[in-house]
Amino acid sequence: MEGSNRLALGTVQFGLPYGIANQTGQVRREDVATILGHAWAAGVDTLDTAIAYGDCEERLGEIGVSQWQIISKLPALPESCTDVAGWLEESVEGSLEWLRIPKLRGLLLHRPQQLLGPNGEALYRAMTGLKNQGKVEKIGVSIYDPDELDALSPHFHLDLVQAPLNIIDRRLILSGWLNRLHEAGTEVHIRSVFLQGLLLMEAASRPVTFSRWQPLWQQWHRWLADQALTPLQACLGFALSHAEIDRIVVGVDSLKQLQEILASVNILALLPPQFLMSEDLDLINPSRWAAH
Repeated sequence: MEGSNRLALGTVQFGLPYGIANQTGQVRREDVATILGHAWAAGVDTLDTAIAYGDCEERLGEIGVSQWQIISKLPALPESCTDVAGWLEESVEGSLEWLRIPKLRGLLLHRPQQLLGPNGEALYRAMTGLKNQGKVEKIGVSIYDPDELDALSPHFHLDLVQAPLNIIDRRLILSGWLNRLHEAGTEVHIRSVFLQGLLLMEAASRPVTFSRWQPLWQQWHRWLADQALTPLQACLGFALSHAEIDRIVVGVDSLKQLQEILASVNILALLPPQFLMSEDLDLINPSRWAAH
């Protein structure tokens, strides 16, 4: 299964009840073990986690994930922190202990703008130090907006960048950053390929707060019907059609969801039309949905 080895399994649902489309809450431990086993057998070898995902890392360690490539994300550096290297080392050592693994495949900053702050150089040096010690293979950032890369890239070498990208939100492509990262040899992971599940919802179950974009939703459903595609096939096909993308992070809260995703990865989707794009940050940046 060619497409499945470009998937990474997002794990936030394993540690927290998460996501606008989540109906079931935090996934039970035995279900996590089943999901992981099924994903591994299908060729998925990468897990995307974070220190801030509740007890996720502890649960993964108990299940056993030593054969997986694991990307973890650091929380924000506390403002009162005076020993940046000590804080970073303690955070990563804690993750490795919970996960019961000797090293991380990738370590990302969840708040990359901190690299541009007063502790930025120390933070980057400390991350590079962990790489030199062999505790981390690749260091990088998780961004919300490609504009963040404009400020970071002249000063810091990034091995790995995780960014949002989906049919509605194509900023990573239009800004030229997807190509630039790929050409620089930076590994690119994308998340939010389903816009946190919003793109997979039936019209009737979409929360009313999103009805102000009703014309866009109508065009979306009409285009899917015209192409005889499911939303899942269209979203995955769009992401997989970009060879510059190394991993597509997908979160699941059931085995059934994982099976549906795996069944859709090898269906070639047509390039979605321009009219399905939006630059409205209230829609494409889920951190702005908090009020809903």
